[in-house]
Amino acid sequence: MTILITGANGTVSREVLRELAGNQPVRALVRDLSRAPQLDGVDYVVGDLDSPRTLTPAFEGVSTLWLLMPMGPQAPSQSMNAVWAARQAGVRHIVRLSAIGAAHDAPTRNGRLHALSDAELQQSGIPWTILRPSFFMQNLLFSKAGEHLYGVFGDNRVGMIDARDIAAAGAAILAAPQRHEGMIYTPTGPESITLDQAAEDIARTLGQPVTYVPQSPEQTRDGLLQAGLDTWSAEVLAEYRVAYGSGWGDFTNDHVARIVGRQPRTFAEFVHDHREHLANA
Repeated sequence: MTILITGANGTVSREVLRELAGNQPVRALVRDLSRAPQLDGVDYVVGDLDSPRTLTPAFEGVSTLWLLMPMGPQAPSQSMNAVWAARQAGVRHIVRLSAIGAAHDAPTRNGRLHALSDAELQQSGIPWTILRPSFFMQNLLFSKAGEHLYGVFGDNRVGMIDARDIAAAGAAILAAPQRHEGMIYTPTGPESITLDQAAEDIARTLGQPVTYVPQSPEQTRDGLLQAGLDTWSAEVLAEYRVAYGSGWGDFTNDHVARIVGRQPRTFAEFVHDHREHLANA
C-alpha cells in the first residue's frame, strides 16, 4: 500500500512524512527535489499540482493520498488536478487537509475555497476523510518579535493545535483509512487560550518578558503587507482576525484522542519544545 503525500515541504506534511517513514511505503510529491526534506524511507517524485500532465507517473501505484494545498486562490484548481489524477490511478482513499470552519458561508475566502474542494472530493466517488484543524501553534513561531507577540485572535480564545498532532492524526488515518471513511474531523488542542495566556507561557519558559500586542484587522493586514506578504494572503489573514476576534475558534474536542489514542500537546509543551526558536525570535 503506497501512500502519496502532497505539500511535502509544508509544516504538516513534513510531520506526516516523519510519522510514516519506515513504517509504511510512502512517496512524497515535490516540485523541486533540492528543497525536499530528504527523510530516510521516503521516495521523492517530482510533479506539479498546477500541471496535470506531470502527475500521472507520480500517482502510479498509489493506494492512499494525503491531499494538502497551500493557501491561495489557485488551491481549488490544484486540488481538482490531484483528485482527477487519483481517479485515473485508481487511488482507493483520499485524506484531505481542509481548514477550520470550511463552508460555503465561511467568514474567510480561504474557508470558502476549501469548501469547494471538500465538496468535489465528497462527490468524486473515491472514499475520503477530511480534517479541518484549528489554528496551528506553529504559526506563532513567526509572530514573536523580541518582547512582543502578535496574532489574529484579538482578545478571544482559540483551541489551537500543534501541527505535529494534526500530522499524527493524519498518519493514523492513512495507515488504516477504512476506519475513518466518510468522516470529517476538526482537530483542536486540549485547551482554548488567549494570546495573553500564550505570551505568559512563552515568557515563563524563556525567563524573559513577552507581551501580546493586539491589532485590529486593518493593522494585521498592513503589518503583513509591510513584512512582504502578498496582498491576497494578507487580506485573508485579516479576515481570520475578524473571525477569531468574534470567538469563532473558541472550542476544543476529543478528535485527536479518538484518532491517535492520546491527548494532543498543550501550548506549554509546544513552547518548551520550541524554546530555542522562540528565544531567538
